[in-house]
Amino acid sequence: YGDVLGAGGGWAKSVLYNERGRAEFESFFARGDTFGLGVCNGCQMFSHLRTLIPGAENWPLFVRNRSEQFEARLVMVEVMPSTSILFRDMAGSRLPIAVAHGEGRTHYPSTGGASSAPACLRYIDNHGRPTEIYPYNPNGSTQGATGFTNTDGRYTILMPHPERVFLRKQFSWFPV
Repeated sequence: YGDVLGAGGGWAKSVLYNERGRAEFESFFARGDTFGLGVCNGCQMFSHLRTLIPGAENWPLFVRNRSEQFEARLVMVEVMPSTSILFRDMAGSRLPIAVAHGEGRTHYPSTGGASSAPACLRYIDNHGRPTEIYPYNPNGSTQGATGFTNTDGRYTILMPHPERVFLRKQFSWFPV
């Protein structure tokens, strides 16, 4: 579906509106021996499939950034205490991470709002505080939340790109 607006939603619809595809995904998510990570478009896709993922019913959807533009740069995040198997023993870690998205702002369609979605990652400012302030929070997400996990921690979704900053030379800036 490419890196176009709504790509994750289009990808999800190809599952949701295909009887066989929907059944396969539902079966996969229900198994106790599986896990998954959705990043950026994959995050959007999984968020649209939240009704198929046990314990993910309150995940947000991801909509247009408050800045109304594509945001691409290095920001800081904090790993929050959560059940995520991918963030086990990392709570409190503060990490630089790349963002590259036009639709990363959280929108909570459920009645519980932000408090009902189990966040595992949030944007922080230069003092380490959770933030909704631009540019520290590049999309305007409530409480800086940018990553979520389902209740048993097997499925995690993130809007930022951790795969883009695993080598020192990949950072746009690094202290000397």
